[in-house]
Amino acid sequence: MAPTPQKILLIRFSSIGDIVLTTPVIRALHQQLGAEVHLLTKQSFAGVLVANPYLHTIWRIRDKVNEVLPDLRAQGFTAIIDLHHNLRSWQVRWGLRGIPSYHFDKLNWQKFLLTRWKINRMPAVHIVDRYLAAAAPLGIHNDGLGLDHFIPPADVVAPADFGLSGPFVALVIGAAHATKRLPPDKLVAICRGIALPVVLLGGPDEKDAGDQIVTAAGAHVYNLCGRTRLHQSADLLRHSSCVITHDTGLMHIAAALRKPILSVWGNTVPAFGMYPYLPGHESRNTSFEVKGLSCRPCSKIGYQQCPRGHFRCMEQQDIPAILAGVKAAIKEN
Repeated sequence: MAPTPQKILLIRFSSIGDIVLTTPVIRALHQQLGAEVHLLTKQSFAGVLVANPYLHTIWRIRDKVNEVLPDLRAQGFTAIIDLHHNLRSWQVRWGLRGIPSYHFDKLNWQKFLLTRWKINRMPAVHIVDRYLAAAAPLGIHNDGLGLDHFIPPADVVAPADFGLSGPFVALVIGAAHATKRLPPDKLVAICRGIALPVVLLGGPDEKDAGDQIVTAAGAHVYNLCGRTRLHQSADLLRHSSCVITHDTGLMHIAAALRKPILSVWGNTVPAFGMYPYLPGHESRNTSFEVKGLSCRPCSKIGYQQCPRGHFRCMEQQDIPAILAGVKAAIKEN
């Protein structure tokens, strides 16, 4: 008699990039174990993996895990993989106690040492590989295929619909925290230095900043901030020649789409293990960071303004080097 297929609940509540980073685990569980994989996430992020063919069900919560616990108990899960590892995810595991569960180490102590004392005890291991290690007892391994991002058919776009014809560069101007974002004058300088059309991507909060960049940089810049849904922005990334981006969710989607990436780092650092995950194609990402600053990294997340007021981690970014990287990426593609 054939063994009963595993039915696995994976927990990751937020945010866009972190959820995209779980996709190698989801794929491995489905392809290597034949498991029925369910995802538990926040309602606001439930759409990120809506088109992922390796997911059976996406469970959503608004505020409290009690919203779904009775239904989760009825599912008969054979295992839980907690890739958020916080109080809320512990409440889920406690509510489903008796089911084998696995979680990863968030390395909060190591992150504290790095942000507070600049002592680097972070392992040279990407968070995706740490996610996979957490699930390894179930019998999965890293297939080396990187991240996934699937675009729903309704969100497939034609660049011509936005007035674009021919190659263009995507510039992701948003990020959740201001200390992860280049100042407007730096973004303008980047746009002015690119001969191809430049498409600005971000949410509604970036629309006004995008308009100002267009005014200052020229008509070859297209502000699509707030005009496209997440997956439409992803499809524009897919069409682009290369992607310039801050440390944000679209950076990880660009990696999932195997795009050439120029990632610009402010108060956070690649050493946290959340740089673009491109196994076997690491050269597709070039990271730009101001090294040697005694204050950096100042936070594992970010602030709405520089705690010291000088913002050197972004003010001192080498814009000519970024532009040279753009030219090289365009030439190769």
